[in-house]
Amino acid sequence: MQDERKKGGKWWQFHVQNYGEDFEYAEFAPMFKAELFKPDQWAQVFRNSGAKYVVLTSKHHDGFCLWPSKEANKTWGRRWNSVDIGPERDLLGDLGEAVRRQGLKMGFYYSLYEWFNPLWLTDKSRYIEEHLHPQFKDVVQRYKPSVIFSDGEWDLPSSEWKSEELLAWLFNESEARDDVVINDRWGKGIRHKHGGYFTTEYGAGLEGSTHPWEENRGMGHSFGYSRAENLSDYKSARELILMLIDLVSRGGNLLLDIGPTGDGRIPVIMEERLIQMGDWLKVNGEAIYGTSPWRESRQWSDGEKPEVGYGKAFKAKYDINQLTGKPSDDHAVIKAFFTSKGNTLYAITPRWPDREFVLEDVRCSKNTVVTMLGTQKHLKWKVENGNLIIRIPKLSVDEVPCKDAYVLKLTNVN
Repeated sequence: MQDERKKGGKWWQFHVQNYGEDFEYAEFAPMFKAELFKPDQWAQVFRNSGAKYVVLTSKHHDGFCLWPSKEANKTWGRRWNSVDIGPERDLLGDLGEAVRRQGLKMGFYYSLYEWFNPLWLTDKSRYIEEHLHPQFKDVVQRYKPSVIFSDGEWDLPSSEWKSEELLAWLFNESEARDDVVINDRWGKGIRHKHGGYFTTEYGAGLEGSTHPWEENRGMGHSFGYSRAENLSDYKSARELILMLIDLVSRGGNLLLDIGPTGDGRIPVIMEERLIQMGDWLKVNGEAIYGTSPWRESRQWSDGEKPEVGYGKAFKAKYDINQLTGKPSDDHAVIKAFFTSKGNTLYAITPRWPDREFVLEDVRCSKNTVVTMLGTQKHLKWKVENGNLIIRIPKLSVDEVPCKDAYVLKLTNVN
């Protein structure tokens, strides 16, 4: 916003027009009421979406905390947490309890640095020693997170953040030590090098890795709720489902952002997307949960493969519609994604398979059984030239098990 102000950018112009040039950021805090926040309803939506863990933003780069942080008030010199101003409620604690009642894991996002914290701007060492470390220990001890997504690390090396010291406390002394996992954002230059799991953001994820990783993105362009976004800015349920399948086939997880409104609601379009993903997972979840990458993550059609920005940490080229669209003579698309569990192979097709679907170089035995998840039918198959040819039955509209992607389950595969 400071740069926008200097340049007279469109966001600053909007601010001036609607709030006034002298309206400071801190003045938004009492306007943030979350009066319609219903944590149990949120948690039910998350469970119905098929999610297994929830990560709430406990504090972003503005330093405003969603729990009663005394460090926030002290170093900012004002009431700067959701219990002392605005909602007057422990949002992090209330949601955590609701999520755990639904049987899900609860974690939080936590920014190491704060854009305009007075102590950060004047004495970074004191900020780290007097603000960051005690505040982090407070939020961990209060809520015993299963996941911690750290961020805002890029200004300093981990030695200056004293991350090693902080994490030694986390894993050896804290109340969360027996369950917590952490990401890779604890110091400048360590992403994809150190951390419990690696992260990418609004990108394609990693092409494949023996180390756990996760792609993070919103349904639209923003991690927060943007009133300026319209329907065309949101990913469709099909796109989100195919992203999930693609990421899992390469060994990754998807952390899908939900941007709530200031009055505490999950926008209806976001809730709808979550429920649509959950409906697909109710039928096909066994091809996602607890699976591992197969020796090949996908099967391509003939033609030139499109460019994808695998491995980049932030905003890489990744168009799932292009990757799974209709093939042409010169353009290759993904015909099937693969996941596995023991001697079971799952082939997930992004389009309804033809009457005969060919899987290349799949080694079967006489005991191999092929089914489609969501139906009870055993599918006929044969092997020709090293390829598995599966006969797809005719199904009525009412018999088709789901939309958007279909899972062929092959048991007893060598």
